[in-house]
Amino acid sequence: MILALSRGPHDAQNAVVQELEDGSTLVWELLDQQPDDALLAAEVAVQPGWLMRHDRIDFPPGGIAYQHTHPGPGIRYLLFGELTIDSGGETHTYRAGEPWFESGPEPVLATASTTEETAFVRVLLLPPEWAGKRTIKYVDPADEEKPKLQRPTVYGEYPIAF
Repeated sequence: MILALSRGPHDAQNAVVQELEDGSTLVWELLDQQPDDALLAAEVAVQPGWLMRHDRIDFPPGGIAYQHTHPGPGIRYLLFGELTIDSGGETHTYRAGEPWFESGPEPVLATASTTEETAFVRVLLLPPEWAGKRTIKYVDPADEEKPKLQRPTVYGEYPIAF
């Protein structure tokens, strides 16, 4: 199955739509094949009972999501600011309008711009036991006690239909 992020729908049975402040649209869909117009697409494995969580994460200047994992994959899209992602031995800095994929089990360190607020939206694919629960798991248990400046806003959770 393919998780794709596009600007328009492809009539998928499982889709999440977000209208942006500029009037444009983002559409995350689970499809059998990658659409030609996808901003980003990734092959994913999901099971019956899984869900699509649509949320937003906001960081103040200098905010950090310490090295962490999630229980499922997802595609993120940076709304504004700048976010540096360290994962899998690579570092990439994303700017407004850029998407990226996180596998879930691969540890990620996310560092926001030191000079401006930063926010991204995403759709995560999650096993049912994660419904309504915080999904971030810190690699170093000591990071759990550190102040968390990022603010999550969950827009919705939608069962995946098969």
